[in-house]
Amino acid sequence: MSALPAVSVAEQLAERTLALDVPGAVREKCIDLAVDVIGLCVTARNEDYVQATLAACDDDGPCTAIGHARTLGAAGAALVNGTAAHGEDFDDTFEGGPVHAGAVVVPAVLAACERHNPDGAAALRGIAIGVEVLCRLSMVVPKAVHKAGFHPTAVFGALGAAAGVATALRLDRKQTVDALGIAGSMASGIIEYLAEGAWTKRMHAGWAAQSGLRAALMARAGFSGPRTVFEGTHGLFHGFAHTTEGNYHALLGDFGQRWVTETLAFKPYPCGTMTHPYIDCARRLAARGITPGDIRDIVCDVGEGTVHRLWEPLAAKQKSANGYAGKFSQPYCIATALVRGNVGLGDFTDAAVTDERVLGVAGKVRYRIDPQNPYPDEFTGHIRATLNDGRMIEERQPHFRGGAKEPLTRADIEEKFALNCRHGGWDEARTKAALKVAKSLYDGRVDLGELRG
Repeated sequence: MSALPAVSVAEQLAERTLALDVPGAVREKCIDLAVDVIGLCVTARNEDYVQATLAACDDDGPCTAIGHARTLGAAGAALVNGTAAHGEDFDDTFEGGPVHAGAVVVPAVLAACERHNPDGAAALRGIAIGVEVLCRLSMVVPKAVHKAGFHPTAVFGALGAAAGVATALRLDRKQTVDALGIAGSMASGIIEYLAEGAWTKRMHAGWAAQSGLRAALMARAGFSGPRTVFEGTHGLFHGFAHTTEGNYHALLGDFGQRWVTETLAFKPYPCGTMTHPYIDCARRLAARGITPGDIRDIVCDVGEGTVHRLWEPLAAKQKSANGYAGKFSQPYCIATALVRGNVGLGDFTDAAVTDERVLGVAGKVRYRIDPQNPYPDEFTGHIRATLNDGRMIEERQPHFRGGAKEPLTRADIEEKFALNCRHGGWDEARTKAALKVAKSLYDGRVDLGELRG
């Protein structure tokens, strides 16, 4: 066993989080996150997986489960809201990870603040720092966590939520290190949901949110955690990436000077992020007048790191087991865009994925690995369609729409919020009231009462 460091990675990270001010651009991004996450909780509030999660909670308390009349303890609210926010796979993405930070950190910090410190400024700092930590952790050993069979959002989410709640509740340096150390033993999340479209990915963000919250509260009460949680011989990266040799400079190097949070991407489609550029390509093919009957074959050039989640086994991806599995099927999403012209919430029901028109096209979609594909640093799309008359037509999407190179505007995000609220059954008056809460969340006292019911 190697000698323990005099100052650990977690200790350096905690030191950097304590004195940070949130720049204006990051504050605006955190407003976008609040609007997006709250809308996503509303859109999923009546879904069976959210109802099951809510029913499983027996810790009633003063905290808001967004879109529900029943109130919960802080951990229960974090679990339900995180599960709802991530459940439709319509939440924000950090392209360098990829991880979904808002669906973890926003529910954790809001629950902590609503219960323990209802101060908007504290909520802002907690969300900003928690998101920054989560995203940067995903860059230490890129792709390795996914390759080992784990969901990076679930694993790093527990640590990001712990950092965010520790910040919002004003834990000191030692307590913050303990919170990170404790959260390392709470991190979890296998990706076997891919086999048959089981629901477990949906709960990963919620579980990470409640885990980080509990870790911070335990640390505040004096429970200790390992300070070498990251780089230790038996630390987080050893357990989930099978290595302790990571790029810790990506986590610590310019922390607080350059905010990767500013680059967060917001999704235009409710499905796996890496499918989005290919959906754009397929929609352009449809806009050019290419019909499903014209197509003999479609080949997509893809990044090797996406294959095991979105492409294989190919026969299963060409015919999704259920609506949720369709969200992680590149052939289904491409075929849906070609047949229906767009990809929306209604395209991922169990009935939608049995549409013979879509299945006919999905069966013609295959892939080849492009060693030059920049994934995970950037998400790109390249489709090559061979038509029945022998012509070959190509479409490329050089970046992720909604990401740093083509961000959604605040107006776009508010339009998405309204769409999500309508889908969740709220009328215009309720939607406007909820939007007002989301946009002013950091201005004064945290009050989520308008988001109940």
